[in-house]
Amino acid sequence: MADHDPDCVFCKIVAGELPARVIEEDERTIAFLDISPATPGHAVVIPRAHTADVTTASPEDLAAVAATGQRVARRALDQLDAIGVNLLNNCGARAWQTVFHLHLHVIPRYEDDGMRLPWIPTPGDPDAIAAVHARLTG
Repeated sequence: MADHDPDCVFCKIVAGELPARVIEEDERTIAFLDISPATPGHAVVIPRAHTADVTTASPEDLAAVAATGQRVARRALDQLDAIGVNLLNNCGARAWQTVFHLHLHVIPRYEDDGMRLPWIPTPGDPDAIAAVHARLTG
């Protein structure tokens, strides 16, 4: 099929060629537990159709991944007693993407789970923010 990359590990999961602990699936998406979990219940949501990342996904597949991610997040809060959830997408190698098939991490959060933000939020330079704004809207 045209929307399948035979070298993609996630496409192999979709095709049933590799095992996965699937927790939800529908006609557009599949969600399964991450084999390198950040926290207990860490899941990955992918579109069934191969697309490299968030910038190349069809609007329909992107919306379906978001909706499945929301359902999985609710389930983590309800069934795993998580106290929060991070939804994380990495787009591009510099942004920590390692599997080049669009995916959304659903990471349940727990008290003292050791997870930290990858940056320390501090106020930015207002002039630099204004310059970026001008480039994005100009």
